[in-house]
Amino acid sequence: MNKRPWIVFFSQTGSEIGNLISSLDKVPDCIITNKKDATNISPLLKKHLNDKVSIVQIPNKPEVKDYQKVLKKYKNPLVTLHGYLRIIPKEICSKYEIYNLHPGLITEYPELKGKDPQQRAYEGKYPQAGCVIHRVIPEVDEGKIVSTYPIFIENYTLERIIEELRFVGLILWKEFFKNYDK
Repeated sequence: MNKRPWIVFFSQTGSEIGNLISSLDKVPDCIITNKKDATNISPLLKKHLNDKVSIVQIPNKPEVKDYQKVLKKYKNPLVTLHGYLRIIPKEICSKYEIYNLHPGLITEYPELKGKDPQQRAYEGKYPQAGCVIHRVIPEVDEGKIVSTYPIFIENYTLERIIEELRFVGLILWKEFFKNYDK
């Protein structure tokens, strides 16, 4: 890993962050959430918290000033989103390098942008699902795609699709950081 601060955001349980920390053997410099109860997080993420990193809570519907207040503490941070269910304001997207993993194969099926693409792929009987990592811009899942990983899902249950995409997401993040650090 390079020496840039790594900042992560999440809105749900933070389980992806816990899995990623275990896999990379690196803890983010700051973990930010808009959850009202930041104590109700993934046990795996809790396991990785230490004196060097804490969870910072921001408002449920953060404004530019809320993002700036937290991010201005870090010089040239790399920001990643992990189940962060908010649109980042233009002022923040243009100032910081932010990436998101989306569990929908939007390179093949642009209609899977937005929430719950795995379920929509399953219900729509799509032949493939997958994940992409993209640069974050203020529009939902519209930024430049930097990596993608498709899987065939014929005869999969929704639970199996979700499980496979969690694994695929971890692979993509590991590759992202490996390539990012070159």
